[in-house]
Amino acid sequence: MSAASPHVINVTMATFQNDVVQKSMETLVVIDFWAPWCAPCLQLAPVLEKLAGEYGGKFILAKINTDEESQIAQAFGVQSLPTVFGLYQGQPVDQFVGMLTEEQIRQWLAPMLPSRAQELAKEAAALVESDPKLAESKYREALELEPKEDSLRICLANVLLKQNRLEESGSIIETLAARGFLEPDAERIKSELEVRLAAAESGGVDEARKAADADPANLILRVRLADAYAAVSQHRKALETCLEIVKQDYGEARNEAKATMVKIFDMLGPASELTGEFRRQLATALY
Repeated sequence: MSAASPHVINVTMATFQNDVVQKSMETLVVIDFWAPWCAPCLQLAPVLEKLAGEYGGKFILAKINTDEESQIAQAFGVQSLPTVFGLYQGQPVDQFVGMLTEEQIRQWLAPMLPSRAQELAKEAAALVESDPKLAESKYREALELEPKEDSLRICLANVLLKQNRLEESGSIIETLAARGFLEPDAERIKSELEVRLAAAESGGVDEARKAADADPANLILRVRLADAYAAVSQHRKALETCLEIVKQDYGEARNEAKATMVKIFDMLGPASELTGEFRRQLATALY
């Protein structure tokens, strides 16, 4: 059997991890276990290949010749042919054994394929950095289709933040917070919004530095300088500034410096080296 479209691939043990497991992290992979002596397999193959081409990349058809790749078939517990699996994010979602009609296969595929809103969200995610306005448009269109999907609201708040539309982004986060909780991504956006709003009030790095230098005893002004540093991604400077305040003050400035550090940790995420480095230093300074 040969691949019938760009969305159909022949898979071996050597390519399985990359062509099946890794691809399934992004899109549905339909695995067709077949053999050249299996008549139903030869009947099923052109139907699957036709649908793979027709659906235009909504799923990848991965064809595995069990005569040549018996290890893969054994790993999936294949006992008869043809056997077809749907794999998404590395996990089997559904399967069928034997011959199905084209209409039956369409019905089998339907619940595993992305909705139009999910497709729009995927397209938008790829555009957030390069074209945030277009990404925003796609997220809004997706929300019209699935207005109760809060994950789309978080994505929209993020792309508005990318455009420095702080009030609009903040309004979405405020609405989400009214539920009584925020997802980690929403918490990150909330923290960045607070830092950037504080930085905007101080007039940016240059103005904040002038104000802090003019009144060195006012440690709150040093915190505002740290906010300004963080708003322009000078995170190490911001964290160093706050840490020094935490070490030398036991009042309001210390609390604000600590709060700003926590917001920066949220912005950077737990996997960031800076987060790990300064979390440890903050804990030492506090306790």
